[in-house]
Amino acid sequence: MHVVRILPGCGGSLAGGSTLLKTASRHTGTSFARSQFVRLFSQNATPKDATAVVVGAGPAGIAVVGNLLEQIKGDGKIVWVDEQFQGGRINRCYREVPGNTAVKLFVDYAEALRPFQHILNTAHKPNAITALEKLPQSGTCSLSYAGDMLNFFTTGLRQHPRIQTVQAKADSAHLDLQTKTWTLTTTSTPASVTAPLVVYCTGSFPSTVPLPPSSPPTIPLDTALTPSILSTTIPQDQPYTIGVIGGSHSAILVLMNLYTLASTTHPLLRIKWFTRHPTLRYAVEKDGYIQYDNTGLKGRAAEFGRTQLDGEVLDSSEAGKFITRIDCSGGKEREWGFPVPEVRIGDGKEVVRLGKDARTGRFYVEGEMGEQIGLFGAGIAFPEEVDTPEGEREYAVGMWKFMKFLKRVVPGWVEGSRV
Repeated sequence: MHVVRILPGCGGSLAGGSTLLKTASRHTGTSFARSQFVRLFSQNATPKDATAVVVGAGPAGIAVVGNLLEQIKGDGKIVWVDEQFQGGRINRCYREVPGNTAVKLFVDYAEALRPFQHILNTAHKPNAITALEKLPQSGTCSLSYAGDMLNFFTTGLRQHPRIQTVQAKADSAHLDLQTKTWTLTTTSTPASVTAPLVVYCTGSFPSTVPLPPSSPPTIPLDTALTPSILSTTIPQDQPYTIGVIGGSHSAILVLMNLYTLASTTHPLLRIKWFTRHPTLRYAVEKDGYIQYDNTGLKGRAAEFGRTQLDGEVLDSSEAGKFITRIDCSGGKEREWGFPVPEVRIGDGKEVVRLGKDARTGRFYVEGEMGEQIGLFGAGIAFPEEVDTPEGEREYAVGMWKFMKFLKRVVPGWVEGSRV
């Protein structure tokens, strides 16, 4: 028997008869190349000065742009940079993924800001928001609905006279200590932009680990989360074993997709599930709040986990005919964490390490916690840290959670950055 190795983020198609899947996700905020931390910028425009620069056009980036439009007075220009402006990975990669968020929270996100409301009031109907409004508000929906909403607001915001959107990559950022402004430069052109406020919403991507040359081939996580593509990736007419590593939301969704194939069109498919915990964690309503709201399973993943996978259930479930759990307990694996980028300041010769305040979203020079440098982060790469009623700390990840966080902190970002 061969084991297929599926690692998220690895390209290429399957070869042979085995694959292993690791479902961890690395945040783009955790891997900034060398001393350069600006991921994206312009190849088709050359803005000279801006009031603020927002890097990234996924759910958090869209929310940041909307909040800045509300908070920055006058005619201050916002430069918004992204490689694609297609709603981030949610819209590009995960449209077939079942959501774990109540539809009402997507609608709340859509109505949270005056610039969003203006786009809604002037848009033709039906549109992506009216489609959400027609769904049961307490239920969940496919992320295709969220992707359509993100595209809807991206299109509307790009037409705003105070927003300049640019596409390409930038290779450097430099902080002038005297003026407290950032200068961002590009690799493709000599273009640069100077702004006192910069916000990173660079999102996440599936993580990979180095594999020996003799390792089985891999399937990207994005493929494993897209049933229409996954079904054509795995052979139907030969024995095939796939390994899945992990026990959180992405892993359970992948197991669900693989089980669906094995029980229908791919009867020779078998799955090895490598996990550190035989039992799963769920988000549960408790005493007026949701316990494990940020870390527990929700929606279809929770239903599949409870009925097919959890603990001894797997021994007698239908999924257990195709899935074998491999116990990998014995200590926590090394976490990626949230390292922050190195930056150059002053004359450009000094490299300074940054820390990040996960309660306010601001970066600071290590050892100088009180110093405002005009650099901030939001979204899944730089999530808000919150306290649970049980006294535990979690990272708040979700479109509505990003919006609530930004509505709270962006006024302070603007005021402190003198914009």
